[in-house]
Amino acid sequence: MKQHEQWTSKIGFILAAAGSAIGLGAIWKFPYMAGTNGGGIFFLLFILFTVIIATPMLLAEFIIGRSTQKDAITAYKTLAKGSKWHYIGILGVVASFILLSFYSVVGGWIVTYLGKSLTGGLSQFSLEEYGGLFEQTIANPTQVLIAQFIFLAITIWVVQAGVQSGIEKASKVLMPLLFIIFMVLLVRSLTLEGASEGILYFLQPDISLITPNTFLMALGQALFSLSVGISIMVTYSSYLEKGENLVRSAGSVVWLNIIISLLSGLVIFPAVFALGLQPDEGPGLVFVVLPAVFDQLPLGGIFLTMFLVLLLFATLTSAFSILEIIVAVIVKDNQEKRRKIAIIGGMIIFVLGIPSALSFGILSGITIGERIIFDVADFLVSNIALPVGAFFISIFVGYRIPKNILEDEFFQGSTVKKGLFQVWYYLIRYVIPVGILLVFLQSFGLFG
Repeated sequence: MKQHEQWTSKIGFILAAAGSAIGLGAIWKFPYMAGTNGGGIFFLLFILFTVIIATPMLLAEFIIGRSTQKDAITAYKTLAKGSKWHYIGILGVVASFILLSFYSVVGGWIVTYLGKSLTGGLSQFSLEEYGGLFEQTIANPTQVLIAQFIFLAITIWVVQAGVQSGIEKASKVLMPLLFIIFMVLLVRSLTLEGASEGILYFLQPDISLITPNTFLMALGQALFSLSVGISIMVTYSSYLEKGENLVRSAGSVVWLNIIISLLSGLVIFPAVFALGLQPDEGPGLVFVVLPAVFDQLPLGGIFLTMFLVLLLFATLTSAFSILEIIVAVIVKDNQEKRRKIAIIGGMIIFVLGIPSALSFGILSGITIGERIIFDVADFLVSNIALPVGAFFISIFVGYRIPKNILEDEFFQGSTVKKGLFQVWYYLIRYVIPVGILLVFLQSFGLFG
């Protein structure tokens, strides 16, 4: 195995990076965020913020990684020798441990529901009964821990095989399959009687629904949906060859993410409206409302199983990237240690995730600031680590890295006009830090 691995192709990198970005954010979180924040107007603002804020941040992480060819901690040490900027990378690694510890719990729920769907255990229930089933499922200690272990075992198996033979190979299979399944579900959802109401809700912006909170929620979703803030993309881009076009690669990842978000909305909202349900069901939309929706459709069990397979694929591709940032920091260029580190890291994450897995059952009485353990872990990553990390990465790139180095990386392998660099540089230095700060303040309820 090569001392410093690289992606075998540009498409391999794009699919892996897009897989990291899509995950639960686009398929699980995006629909319920849109459903609770105005539908079409949220989607419009999400696209706007993705283009002007999240995309420049993604490109900034690409530049850090590709320019140094180093892991998430060493990259900052290389660009800012003798400084404390590498703490950004340390924050990313710590956040990754916490993130995958509860992310794998949700992955386990998907594994459990997929198993129930395949055995016919997700049919013939009312909406209320589906809610009860979900509560029973996540409260069962043995079931959630076994499912979480299975999810992490798959993740470890892929990551330990390496960048080329593991992550890239898996992404090249899973991502195209994800799109195929999405298209089948899309056709089925759009042909339901009454689907047009859901399409209008999702694609027709209603300006009267705009609030300060709508802006901030859309900004947060755009930022987090591209996996920026904890140096995941620094790690992935460090495996790129020097001649790759970073601008085009970032654009490809962004548009894939937007397309998946669009497809998620067009699969879910028409189905929800066609059956007279409400779009603002929150996080339970996938596990409670969708099974009820599919149960009322011809061949609904098949379509529900397909959706759960799709959700599992997307969740796994994100999990690969989260574990990889941890493995890369420890392995560095000694690839002989990869298998051992991947297994040890995965097992540590499993142990860390046990309290989160049990926080809906036997540990539900343990709360911190009125939050159960799972919600505390989620809050630490989503509302603290991600915005703080993204804020300091934007400051680091905008003010610490010399402008000539940024220009060299920006234009390497690219034919874009110089004006585009100036726009990106202005956004990184002035617009993005303010935008991220607003999201961070929103997480503490300082805005309405």
